[in-house]
Amino acid sequence: MKIRLLCLLFVPSLAMAQGLPAGPKVTVSAVTQVAPTVPQYTRVDVPLLRDAAAKQSGGRVEFNLKSWPEMSVQGPEVIRLVRSGQVDLGAAPLTTVSGDVPFLDGIDLAGLAPELDTARKIANALVPIANKELERIGVKLVATYPFPAQVFFCKKPIAGLADLKGLKVRTNGPSASDLVSYLGGQPAAIAFGEVYTALERGTVDCAITGTGSGNGVKWYEVTTHLYTLSTAWSTSGYFVNLAWWNKLDPAVRGFLEKTMAGVEEAQWKLGAEVTQDGIDCNIGNAAGCKIYSLVKNKPMVQVKATDADRAKLREALVATVLPGWVKRCGVKCGEIYNQAIAPISGVKYNP
Repeated sequence: MKIRLLCLLFVPSLAMAQGLPAGPKVTVSAVTQVAPTVPQYTRVDVPLLRDAAAKQSGGRVEFNLKSWPEMSVQGPEVIRLVRSGQVDLGAAPLTTVSGDVPFLDGIDLAGLAPELDTARKIANALVPIANKELERIGVKLVATYPFPAQVFFCKKPIAGLADLKGLKVRTNGPSASDLVSYLGGQPAAIAFGEVYTALERGTVDCAITGTGSGNGVKWYEVTTHLYTLSTAWSTSGYFVNLAWWNKLDPAVRGFLEKTMAGVEEAQWKLGAEVTQDGIDCNIGNAAGCKIYSLVKNKPMVQVKATDADRAKLREALVATVLPGWVKRCGVKCGEIYNQAIAPISGVKYNP
């Protein structure tokens, strides 16, 4: 009887054991990721949001998790869904939703952060600033993450940036279009799901996407050369409805903050893994291909970036990409860039 009494007095409920006091159940409606098969969904969102959150909260918090296709979402409308309260949490590349908030595009400009660690430092520096803009429309950015390095899949032999001159290139955002134009190419805005057909038919000669993302939709079947100069990282974010967020029980909100911090850490770690894995799988390197599909029949030719091309990428950033973004975003954005990003990127914006 004494042992039982001690258990009743000192052994908390499962929710309390996990740092979340007992209370009303909270179901978080969430729509994340372009497809239910991408590693960002299967290796992070599903295990950490759908599965672990319920267990760690003692069943008090659960995620009703869906991918874009399951909700008939294309991408640009993610912020609007969150803003309107149709979902509590949504995730999308920042460039994809920058039409509603142009400032977001500045976190992942083409040529700004060739290295992943630099991309994360820039994202960390800009989240508080971005939230000042987002909170005006009732949205808050609670975590960031990358996709694989954004590179060139080409159906014609290519040895470097100079070979893009005259080619039609599918781009994935305004700054990528500015980059391609600067290099003498013809940028083409084509939805991700339509790029395979465009490459197959010759509507475009090359297309930019993540090393693994292109593998996931089998672009290796309609391209031959993989030019692995990292132009960007398709840096993305998890957004929440601000009114919903602020009304949460402080303990629940604190639990979700810790959960999203864990998701963010896992996603940035995955970003490095899927970048190299995507390259290895596309070029037929079985030893390094663990996540995506190994290309056995006609593996792609990897073309590595030269120092000259890295310098050319930086030149394009200074001459065209950065000024183009400031023009879209406003003079204030140039000032913020110089204050928050220039010390990290080493490139200053000159009006």
